Amino acid sequence: MPPRRRSALLALLVADEPGRPQIILGELRRVILDGAVPPSTAIPLREVAELFGVGHTPVRAALDTLMGEGLVTHQPRSGYLVAQLSAAELSEMYTVRETLETASLAAAARHATEADIEAVLTVHADLEAAIRDDDLLAYHRCSRRFHVALTRPSRMFRLLRMLETALHATEPVRTVVHADRSGWLALHNDHAHMLDAFLARDVDRLLTTAGTHHRRLESVGATLAETRSGGDSLGSVRTPRRMPSAPSPTAFLRTTRPKQRVTDTQPR
Repeated sequence: MPPRRRSALLALLVADEPGRPQIILGELRRVILDGAVPPSTAIPLREVAELFGVGHTPVRAALDTLMGEGLVTHQPRSGYLVAQLSAAELSEMYTVRETLETASLAAAARHATEADIEAVLTVHADLEAAIRDDDLLAYHRCSRRFHVALTRPSRMFRLLRMLETALHATEPVRTVVHADRSGWLALHNDHAHMLDAFLARDVDRLLTTAGTHHRRLESVGATLAETRSGGDSLGSVRTPRRMPSAPSPTAFLRTTRPKQRVTDTQPR
């Protein structure tokens, strides 16, 4: 019998700290959300437990939590696997995500404090840095943080927990990674317009721009579903982790991005 193939996920887990349950859960979630391993990748219970120096119980508990988040599935003969969304399921989750985000954005724009605004500006600066560094993986991570920072000021905590689940389901696809150059520049330009509307507390414009952004995300996901072949799945890691070279994205953004306004920062 040939030796069992080692799971690609194991090499990406960091086990520098003692294997507390939250550490194990956080590491597994980080690797899956980064999209660094394709859907249907095996998550071997025994090997993960050995890596963290724990028994099977805390690893199984972490995997059960991730199953509840839609990131992991379990099959009787195959064990635990990174979840794979069909094109229809991905479209459905984007619809759920947009519905929840729309509700939270409206409240967030009205009630954001100066601290909330500073948090959004900080994350957007990180997005700009990722663009300058041509670092797609960093941009992918910061994009999620940007959406979370925009919605958190709503203080609608139950809704935000549901939105987090929807983000978990769509995040491993790494939409920005699979978009072409014009596509990811357009996604970033959407972020700039959303920020501008948020700072101006212009709810109507914010929701209109967010809707455009979601249509763009769905369009990239639909394109992925149409073009995948030979067993490729949504979230495949065949795309390079670096952004394409010239022309400069920052030059493009300087001509298309709206001027950011920082006035009227007190909640009404």
